[in-house]
Amino acid sequence: MATLAAFVHCLEATAHDDAVEVLEMLLRDVFATARKEDRKTRLRTIKDLDKAAALLADACQVVLDTQLADENVRNELFAKVPRPMLSQALQEVINLIRPPDDVFYNELSDRYRRIRRFLPFVLESLQFGASPAGMPVVAAYEWLRTHPGRFKDDDDVPRDVIRKRWARYVIREDGTIDHRAYTFCVLDELKIALHRRDVYITPSWKYADPRAGLLKGDEWENSRPIICRTLNLSPIASPTLTAITRELDETYRSVALRLPNNPDVRFEGDGDLVITPLDKLDEPESLIALRAAVNARMPRVDIEEVLLEIATRTGFTDAFTHLTERSARAADLPISVCAVLLAEACNTGFEPFIRADVPALKRSRLLWVDQNYFRDETITTASAALVSAQNHIALAHAWGGGEVASADGMRFVVPVRTVHAAANPKYFGRERGVTWYNLVSDQFTGLNDITVPGTLRDSLVLLGVVLEQPTELQPTQIMTDTGAYSDVVFGLFRLLGYRFCPRLADVGGTRFWRIDANADYGELNAISRHRINMGLIEEHWDDILRLVGSLKLGTISAHGIMRTLQIGDRPTGLARAIAEFGRIEKTLHTLTYIDDEAKRRGTLTQLNRGEGRHSVARAIFHGKRGELRQRYQEGQEDQLGALGLVLNIVVLWNTIYMEAILDQLRSEDFPVKSEDVERLSPLIHEHINMLGRYSFAVPEAVSRGELRPLRNPAEDDSD
Repeated sequence: MATLAAFVHCLEATAHDDAVEVLEMLLRDVFATARKEDRKTRLRTIKDLDKAAALLADACQVVLDTQLADENVRNELFAKVPRPMLSQALQEVINLIRPPDDVFYNELSDRYRRIRRFLPFVLESLQFGASPAGMPVVAAYEWLRTHPGRFKDDDDVPRDVIRKRWARYVIREDGTIDHRAYTFCVLDELKIALHRRDVYITPSWKYADPRAGLLKGDEWENSRPIICRTLNLSPIASPTLTAITRELDETYRSVALRLPNNPDVRFEGDGDLVITPLDKLDEPESLIALRAAVNARMPRVDIEEVLLEIATRTGFTDAFTHLTERSARAADLPISVCAVLLAEACNTGFEPFIRADVPALKRSRLLWVDQNYFRDETITTASAALVSAQNHIALAHAWGGGEVASADGMRFVVPVRTVHAAANPKYFGRERGVTWYNLVSDQFTGLNDITVPGTLRDSLVLLGVVLEQPTELQPTQIMTDTGAYSDVVFGLFRLLGYRFCPRLADVGGTRFWRIDANADYGELNAISRHRINMGLIEEHWDDILRLVGSLKLGTISAHGIMRTLQIGDRPTGLARAIAEFGRIEKTLHTLTYIDDEAKRRGTLTQLNRGEGRHSVARAIFHGKRGELRQRYQEGQEDQLGALGLVLNIVVLWNTIYMEAILDQLRSEDFPVKSEDVERLSPLIHEHINMLGRYSFAVPEAVSRGELRPLRNPAEDDSD
């Protein structure tokens, strides 16, 4: 009974998630289509707008002519542009121009019938909760639920949800409410509130209240001293802010002092900061020779043999436990586990691995193993064991000590109908897809990953990927491409004890912030015009500590809370305070980034490791044209988790053999320089056969011209 109750609760949460995801998808489609239609309409009317604007320009020239007396302006104006033509041109412009925050209501209203088709089911099925910021949205939503028809003039319609951009359409001249416009207004605000998690649903996995797990009351009071000691933060704001103020001032002064001697940094035009792009590192002859010698000695091997060998060396298959947690193990279970792993990672399905004459590779065995042994927790535990094995190899420490990691996304087209994918023509063409977001250590191992529909902003998932990684490595320096750039991310990473180090593609467009308005930073004065609001940080310091403490202890979801902290439309005071703190850290990072070529090159090197790992992933994930064809998120996560696990296996296997080859080369007096070893990479795969082998042997009876035995449809052919 307990299992049944848990199952129903989990299924209800999953059903809520799917329903809200469909709702979000429909709303995005409706509003995006309206935006496209408005753009087309404006393109069709651009000639009319140009003609009317030209007439108004002629009229303005007369008005601005200082040679004309004021009393003669009107006569001259109407002589040049007749009054009827001027009135018509003015009306034409009024009809065609759009306000900056236009909601495209004319195009939306044409889709009201579509809205009315699904809205009653939504109102009947979903009940939302809300934070204070989302209360007006929920109140309006509940009003629509209880008033399915048109409003009466004397109805007390909730108006707090009507923002300025909607007021011109929703509120008529007589003060009454337009029912159709009000419905679109509520749905637009609901779409925004769901994205920010100001509106949530219970029970739910994705759309639950991200603030529910925040430490509070006695629990927070007891945890505050421990959190402050762990994160090296002071219980009151002033000591921490004094220290970071001093750090910022000293960094400004030291960078300004070295700036005249830094040939890579210069100011152009109106004080725009420019950094010379990094040149490609030359590869010495010794490195080329060493790489060729290593590649020539790598054994040629089939991918399945790599998995079985690493299973023997590390026992990673022991992490795959039965769903019932029974300890009994089937015969040759590691072989079955490796076969299922490859079927998922290579995206081929089970068919190429089935052998009716091998019990561990029968179809029924592989299906049983897949259903009972493969889930997120077993894949994660097995991957952590491989990361640990890599960390105990001396060669891996020549590449890095595990203190550095980078995060980047890999895109997969999902050609099947599913709500767990989204569109982006740049990456998916006419199809929809997902992004597999990875955290990769400086030892080339994958530490954690997450699968998100479409191409969600990296900053939304980055913090969760870092905080929730379960391996023994604890990287403190996190490098990303420009996509994960945000002030809030900078602030949270610094507060949590990490250093966020994104690659800055356009330093000239970066804002530099200062605390001391009177400090003299030499040439940097021209770009450091923006002031940090220290009072805002102090005002919210306790809430900041409570948030980072909850994140550190894992009582709240990093991914969910990041949505509520996005700086944009109507940010909370806490979000603005964290962003202010983040601007200090961002300025520190940018200053050291332009000052230190080694830091810029180190960031690029680590990001290249992530991209190289994705190249190997493409080679492994070769089946079905490299498209992900799982309809449900759990299936997507399990399949891409298997891909990440196989990647870690390949990296570990390569590292083991590369170390053995280097030992052999040293024994043969081959010149092996440590600086060359540091530039080797285990992301090589030309020696590994990913595509399987084909047997050209036929049964003896067939070779004599006889037919194969026909199948009996009455028999079970699962073997």
